[in-house]
Amino acid sequence: MPQVLEFKLPDLGEGLTEAQIVRWLVEVGDVVTIDQPVVEVETAKAMVEVPCPYGGVVTARFGEEGTELPVGAPLITVAVGERTTAGPAEPEAEGSGNVLVGYGTSEAPARRRRVRREGPVSAAAPADASVPTETVNGRAAAPGADDGPIPVISPLVRRLARQNGLDLRELTGSGPDGLILRADVEYALRAAARPAPAPAPGPRPPAAPAARGEIRTPLKGIRGAVADKLARSRREIPDATCWVDADATGFMRARTAMNAAGGPKISVLALLARICTAALARFPELNSTVDAEAREIVRFDHVHLGFAAQTDRGLVVPVVRDAHTRDAESLTAEFARLTEAGREGTLTPADLTGGTFTLNNYGVFGVDGSTPIINHPEAAMLGVGRIVPKPWVHEGELAVRQVVQLSLTFDHRVCDGGTAGGFLRYVADCVEQPAVLLRTL
Repeated sequence: MPQVLEFKLPDLGEGLTEAQIVRWLVEVGDVVTIDQPVVEVETAKAMVEVPCPYGGVVTARFGEEGTELPVGAPLITVAVGERTTAGPAEPEAEGSGNVLVGYGTSEAPARRRRVRREGPVSAAAPADASVPTETVNGRAAAPGADDGPIPVISPLVRRLARQNGLDLRELTGSGPDGLILRADVEYALRAAARPAPAPAPGPRPPAAPAARGEIRTPLKGIRGAVADKLARSRREIPDATCWVDADATGFMRARTAMNAAGGPKISVLALLARICTAALARFPELNSTVDAEAREIVRFDHVHLGFAAQTDRGLVVPVVRDAHTRDAESLTAEFARLTEAGREGTLTPADLTGGTFTLNNYGVFGVDGSTPIINHPEAAMLGVGRIVPKPWVHEGELAVRQVVQLSLTFDHRVCDGGTAGGFLRYVADCVEQPAVLLRTL
């Protein structure tokens, strides 16, 4: 007899208490192997695939796509030891012991095996061959459901309608080919909530404000996590900002010369990161955090450098581990890897945590200056504006030079203005005269 084991949403670390199901990677009846990813979830920090520590046959899935589950809630049940036509049975009750995303067994992951069927099985309960099911737009529906697919793609739209008791079959979508959008559901809910005269014949607008000019967006997921962190930073950290303009002409010429020598191209961000790590070696007070409960300043002997990156899913701050040990080429490669992962939504919680100092290149947005909010619980952030030609007094004469504004926001508890000014002045000197940096290498 097979043993049915329940796999629950694991503790994803870093204080995360819930996750949203984005995409199921297995179906009821599929054969899964140990540590095979079974579901893709989105946390407040990243999109991650969750591996199952058991091998066997999936007997149930819990939660539809778009559903939020707390840590510890059931995800799937697996019949361990059951034989299928897809291959031999897995050893009874065998598991990897893996409970955290990103940590697997020492063995290489096995290839996925799937039991193909003519149609999908219900995603919320064990399959029951005695109960016929129909599918609506690729999902199981109750017997007797209205014929024909419902033109809905987004699981969030389905959930919004379900939570408010709205029958999607009664809606006419305003999207391409009648696709039902979130705006259509919100429009129908508002119409049901207040009395209104019958609408005049004719097409309805594709979208409408939530209520008399209001559009409400839930603060959840990554945006919610960022909001909480920024608010906490402003609430807890007595920050101050200083800034300086610097002639970056020599800096840009040095980069051009480095890239002309052949080999991988060096990014502006990587060179700024090298300057940051050198400056932190001279002013280590800024590479620290404050333990408020112990009333202690905790200084780090390593630099895990975060950098702000804007993605379609919101602002993220990936972290380059041990940035102080990397050269410009290595930093360029790591920045590129993490940026691409951010765009694809594949950053892991480990990629987004543990930073000790943040570099914020807001110049990519075409602005000169900013007063960044410190990335709590760090103690400082260096902001870099755009590098543009400006009038500048050079060697006693007015000339057109490449100028950049640098700003440093710092926690006034870890240092005074003299230390912060010394750090920023050293960064500016390295930008104006890159040879200054060579003395610290």
